[in-house]
Amino acid sequence: MEAQGYRIDYAVNEDLPAIVDIYNSTISSRKVTADLEPVTVESRIRWFEEHSNDFRPLWVMRKGDQIAAWMSLQSFYGRPAYNGTAEISIYVSEHFRGVGAGSQLITKALEECPRLGVSNLVGFVFGHNEPSLKLLQKFGFEQWGLLPGVAELDGIKRDLVIIGRSIK
Repeated sequence: MEAQGYRIDYAVNEDLPAIVDIYNSTISSRKVTADLEPVTVESRIRWFEEHSNDFRPLWVMRKGDQIAAWMSLQSFYGRPAYNGTAEISIYVSEHFRGVGAGSQLITKALEECPRLGVSNLVGFVFGHNEPSLKLLQKFGFEQWGLLPGVAELDGIKRDLVIIGRSIK
């Protein structure tokens, strides 16, 4: 997919350092991930290898030779009966936020779901991460659950919203 000078490709091994850099850039905001310290490339190799282009892909959005954002689909709950449900995660580089990268990636995921056998997408989003909640709601995601106060970030209890969408 290419739009506005951006291209979405399957991630390759050489992309992992940039994927980790983008992920780590979100930690300090305390809005996007429950990790409190940066992760290493080495610690993410197994996670990277769990993705496959025909079941649970990991995509990168490129602008020229830079990775602007990435998106993954991961198995939900890890049991075969849930294979039709995938967890969606999107991370955008701080240099590319606000340019529509998240919308382009969600559009790509929705287009690919039938090919991947995905009938439901779910996201786990902190309740105070309003930009991510609004983005997903724009694409028809609704609150499917709420886990109040399950995370503690810098001494503050935070809610986790389970947001989902059926793919028709």
